[in-house]
Amino acid sequence: MEKITIVGVDLAKNVSQLHAADREGRAVMKKRVTRLRFLSIMSQIEPCVVAMEACATSHHWARELNAMGHEVRLIPPIYVKPFLKRQKNDANDAEAIVEAAMRPSMRTVPVKSSEQQSLAMLFRTRELLVMQRTQLVNALRAHLAEHGVIVPGGRRSVDPFIRALEDTANNLPSSVREVGNLYLDRLARAASEIAALERRIEEHSRMHEVAQRLRTIPGVGPVAAMAIKAFAPALETFQRGRDFSAGLVPRQHSSGGKQRLGRTTKMGQRDIRRLLISGAMSIIHWKGRNGGKPGSWLARMLPNKPRMVIAIALANKLARIVWAVMTRKEVYRDPEGAVC
Repeated sequence: MEKITIVGVDLAKNVSQLHAADREGRAVMKKRVTRLRFLSIMSQIEPCVVAMEACATSHHWARELNAMGHEVRLIPPIYVKPFLKRQKNDANDAEAIVEAAMRPSMRTVPVKSSEQQSLAMLFRTRELLVMQRTQLVNALRAHLAEHGVIVPGGRRSVDPFIRALEDTANNLPSSVREVGNLYLDRLARAASEIAALERRIEEHSRMHEVAQRLRTIPGVGPVAAMAIKAFAPALETFQRGRDFSAGLVPRQHSSGGKQRLGRTTKMGQRDIRRLLISGAMSIIHWKGRNGGKPGSWLARMLPNKPRMVIAIALANKLARIVWAVMTRKEVYRDPEGAVC
């Protein structure tokens, strides 16, 4: 048997498909293994390159395989798709992963540590509870509207709902009041759980020196700082700040020297992008109330561009500032109103 130099792994919940190849890319072994036998099979293979698609479980397996001496490469699935031949199945997927990993210019995803994934779980759980709270509020408002009771939108407080359910003049059926109180109980519980998670995020941000430096940037609070720490790879892997802010630039569809720019690309980590845009909108709201600081970038942009366009551009600037603060290990200093 030829020496195995690279193994492509198509991960799944219970079974995984292996495709081992030699230095020339010729198939040496094709094997379907269960989840329980995966590590034992990989321990029998001499240390080599192991390529997998970057997914939820790939970072755990990457840490285990790195401990065995293998060199793990995590490839974004979108970069593997062009190498898929004919029909999609596990065997073809594993072969496509090998083909993609052998490309010298292929980009890979850094392996996340266990601490990063635990912080990500804390952040994502808060996001899930916030979405559930929004769903409960919208559902209760819609149910009350069916009975002619209109509760204005855009409020975080549940007091208008409490007054509507306690008001005997609106002739709400008793069953609606009972179920409405069930909604209020769920909302109160969700609010307390969100507050508890936000306190934990605040504690983590105070404990980490990196998060403290990030919080000196305008528009970056404890949640955004911990999201960057949890989701962003080592920023030293980016050559410049523009590479880190690539998810906040227009999509290109250019040809023949003619530039065609479209909507924002949505590349990269969506959680970081969304929080940077939210931070940029808060800067525009508070700093731009009176037109911004005279002579600042924001003051020059506000009269000429829509606010959302300014927010995207400002979020791009914030991303580049984050890269500079992280790589230079300094706190943020606003040079003569460069931001706001």
